[in-house]
Amino acid sequence: MRTETLRDFRVPVTEPAAPYAVSTGMPDEAPVYGEYPAYYEDGAQPAAVPLQPGYAPQPPAPPALPAPHHDPRQDPRHDPRHDPRQEEPSQARGEGHPHSQAHADDDAEPVHTMSQDSPDEDELDGYTPTYRDLPVIGSGALGGPGDTVQVQYVPQDVAGPGPLYVVGDVHGYLDELVTELRAQGLIDSEGRWSAGNARLWFLGDFTDRGPDGIGVIDLVMRLSAEAAAAGGYCKALMGNHELLLIGAKRFGDTPVVSGAGTATFQAAWLLNGGQRTDMERLQDVHIQWMSRLDAAVLEEGHLLLHSDTTAYLDYGDSIEDVNDTIHELLNRGDVDITWDLFRKFTKRFAFRDEETGPQAVRELLDTYGGSRVVHGHSPIPYLLGEVGTEDGDESRGPEAVDGPHVYADGLAIAMDGGVTMAGKLLVVRLPLSD
Repeated sequence: MRTETLRDFRVPVTEPAAPYAVSTGMPDEAPVYGEYPAYYEDGAQPAAVPLQPGYAPQPPAPPALPAPHHDPRQDPRHDPRHDPRQEEPSQARGEGHPHSQAHADDDAEPVHTMSQDSPDEDELDGYTPTYRDLPVIGSGALGGPGDTVQVQYVPQDVAGPGPLYVVGDVHGYLDELVTELRAQGLIDSEGRWSAGNARLWFLGDFTDRGPDGIGVIDLVMRLSAEAAAAGGYCKALMGNHELLLIGAKRFGDTPVVSGAGTATFQAAWLLNGGQRTDMERLQDVHIQWMSRLDAAVLEEGHLLLHSDTTAYLDYGDSIEDVNDTIHELLNRGDVDITWDLFRKFTKRFAFRDEETGPQAVRELLDTYGGSRVVHGHSPIPYLLGEVGTEDGDESRGPEAVDGPHVYADGLAIAMDGGVTMAGKLLVVRLPLSD
């Protein structure tokens, strides 16, 4: 069955190059939520995923090590016409805010234990700075025995922290992720952490569009435990697609009032590449883990964020305030509050303009610290103008991306290589050598 919202969101196949946006009809308010245009072959409609109360996801299939490499261009889900520019207007900071409509869903309680044998919270002082980011592992979630993941502690002889790496948007492309992590020496041939005390940060957006978003989340959760046992860490930031998936699972077809009329998380999730297989395999453990992710962090002078937007400034004057505020808002279980979070972190291109971009980056750095912003979210081919140029020049494309993009007077580093459009999934060591 198709909802009213999905009918409103359809973009005709005959207009593949047209920017997708829904006007709010209100002055100074941005078009809403069409992150990528939806294309349906031969007039077909997206199938609605049953998210009504009482829906129980199927247990996950036993995990298997991915093939050495997977070409996204051969994936039946891949559509090179997806256009990330449509998730926000072209101006640097179009601030659209949905109206408030109270709705509560307080069924899920936060879980803070890693296993049945975890120490009491009173005993965790000084345990490890990675404690907050370690996964809450439920039975069978990662294929391990019982409620724990088995890791072996490996003492390190090297004093101080290890090298720092960042990973751009993965969007369900598990094979590409495994290939790049192996190439950097972060995992071994069996997909296990092999980098000792190295530090690895994922910049968010694990699911949607690609074939195995839940497999990506399971891998990151397992690596976080294995890295901590080896003296390093593997952590992740919250992207707008984590907020979208949380909202689709929690609220489904619950109406939310936006500037363009009534919408739902389920419709927005389908529009933005939501995969039925991901929803079927999604478990409470995944929701709990995503809900606890931070939105921003400062690492060795690098301000790590998911989105190239200044919307973070709306949530606090320090990184700690931003993360605490977002966690508190998300844990309210309110559909309109969650929608507002999703909308704000779907904004992009705040740093791209040659005149206003550097100023926007400096505003973030002056507030939160650091000398450079490192972000994902906006594919590098769009930041470079290599895709969808007005003159129709297709001589350059996403295949040309072979590394991060430094821009905004050298103050910003973009890490989304455009894997969803046959580009490159980036895993990069910081600082850059440029």
